[in-house]
Amino acid sequence: MTNRQPIPTDALLVAIDIAKVRNEVLIEAPNHKRRRRLSVLNTRAEHDRLIETLRAYGKPVICAFETTGNYHRPIAWRLIEAGFDVRLVSSMALASAASNSASLIDRVSPSVRAREKLAIMP
Repeated sequence: MTNRQPIPTDALLVAIDIAKVRNEVLIEAPNHKRRRRLSVLNTRAEHDRLIETLRAYGKPVICAFETTGNYHRPIAWRLIEAGFDVRLVSSMALASAASNSASLIDRVSPSVRAREKLAIMP
């Protein structure tokens, strides 16, 4: 059974669409109307750049992504090591959210998939 965890109102929400070479990141900061979008290569230097970017907000960080083969492991490890809250999103929940929004999960852009992760974050 899924254990629901509340999201603090001042938390920085980060949705990551995991891929083999490059991850698409969508950052939603409290009290900001626009979301920030980043592309992060799967290298240690790029992961460090993402971590520094997230720390610069000075707020609690909650990251969400779905497991994708083993490609999620390095970035997940780095985010946990940096002290961020990392949550896995169920592929089934994501597919359900996609079908409810009348879009097909395999046909949408990474940024749309990242937005869907933010929308269903527990």
